[in-house]
Amino acid sequence: MIKDDHKKRKEKTAASAIKTYHFLTRKYGRELLLDIGRIESLKDFIIDDTPHNISFYEILFIEKGKGNFTLDENKMTIGPGTIIFTSPGQIRRWNVKQAASGYTLFFEKDFLNLFFMDDLFLYRFQFFHQYSSPTNMKIPMRIFREILKLVRGIEKEFNQLQNDSGHFLRAILYQMLVVLNRNYAATHHLQSNIYIHPDFFRFRSLLEKKYITHHHVATYAQILKISTNHLNKICRQYSGFSAQQMIHNKLISEIKRQLHSHRSIKEIVYQFEFSDPSNFNRFFKKMTGTTALEYRNSL
Repeated sequence: MIKDDHKKRKEKTAASAIKTYHFLTRKYGRELLLDIGRIESLKDFIIDDTPHNISFYEILFIEKGKGNFTLDENKMTIGPGTIIFTSPGQIRRWNVKQAASGYTLFFEKDFLNLFFMDDLFLYRFQFFHQYSSPTNMKIPMRIFREILKLVRGIEKEFNQLQNDSGHFLRAILYQMLVVLNRNYAATHHLQSNIYIHPDFFRFRSLLEKKYITHHHVATYAQILKISTNHLNKICRQYSGFSAQQMIHNKLISEIKRQLHSHRSIKEIVYQFEFSDPSNFNRFFKKMTGTTALEYRNSL
């Protein structure tokens, strides 16, 4: 992640614009859609209270440090053995009380999706695109150290890049994601099988693309060519939530992100295609217990 060359002014209001940082695909002279670095020493890595988001996937491995990391509305305590998963677009903010150290591993979706020829590949892991369960886990140090061996294997390969390094790095990353998924599922009591019902993954992927315009289960079921009962059944089986709850969780998460921006509430109402502001406010208050304006003023 690269900061602007000029000094960024900290905004006093919640309605300030959120900066998005993009992946540097040719940092190593050729396209390589994966990168790794030390949190405490990676050039221009943001580890302060400046709200920002990224357009790629990131996994943070915390070895030392104290404080909090906020991802959208989820504030999590950081400490040794903490692993944090970030999906594209989520608003991030650090509040470090004691200097954090560890690894950041980040990559573009195409690093895996194109190789496996599977647009749903990253939706198979429980920790990405998550709106209901936590986006972090703290695991026993014994397991954490075993996972760090894989992380350091990636770091070592970056220190001696070769023509076939992309395949080598992809293999380690795939192994790591499966190991992380098993531990995440065990920590949060979720399904760990990454090859569960394909309709569930198709729904999750479709929801990411259509949440602005499609707010009802029947619409998704029609596109997927399945019944609403079947869609609800597999959603409850693999996520613990109904399809409508998943839609609402996604929708409220994205609306909250927009409330961090400079856009007016009226603009947000019509962006998400609510019929009118009163309908929008009823939905927001039902989901959060507060109005959108009260939420924005509390930021």
